[in-house]
Amino acid sequence: MVTFDPKPVLLEGRHVRLEPLEHRHLPALAAAARDPEVFQFFLTPPLGTVAEMGKWLEERLSGQATGAEVAWATVRMTDNRLVGATTFLDIRRANRGREIGNTWLATAAQRTPGNPAAKLLQLTHAFEKLGAWRVQLKTDERNARSRAAILRLGCTFEGILRKYQARYDGYVRNTALYSVIAEDWPAVKAGLSAKLECQAGRGAALNRD
Repeated sequence: MVTFDPKPVLLEGRHVRLEPLEHRHLPALAAAARDPEVFQFFLTPPLGTVAEMGKWLEERLSGQATGAEVAWATVRMTDNRLVGATTFLDIRRANRGREIGNTWLATAAQRTPGNPAAKLLQLTHAFEKLGAWRVQLKTDERNARSRAAILRLGCTFEGILRKYQARYDGYVRNTALYSVIAEDWPAVKAGLSAKLECQAGRGAALNRD
């Protein structure tokens, strides 16, 4: 069996490239995060300043150094512009599981192929390269847009974790939990790939008009 030990690796697809997060990404991360609405349901304060983003980046790199997480910058392939970030969290090596979280996209990159394309890269890496048994995703119970997006990925809703996490402002949120397990992955992959092909086809048609 393949060793389940996630490491920072470059993941590249048709729509986005996931670059292992580094200090050099800080200015572009802060620029992409300027709209505070992006972080409306985040556990942390908005990350649009270099200071706040720098703190967040150091937390990700510190977690990565201890093996607790793996973080990426999300780069759009069409113009090589950094448009967000995403992370493998809660890595459970003995039980071959992890969470995809700390994910955010710049306002201009939302409702584009960016999010499903990044998730396809992460899930493919998790299940096909590392032999994961389970990948989970969590979001604020109130975040209807995020919950709908997670369901569109093909994830299964598992329930609400009540009074699960405290936000920076003191609010204790209920958290919605979703998952993909190894047995689900072939169907989830097929659905995600089909959606991305459809989106690419619509974009090509618009470019011809």
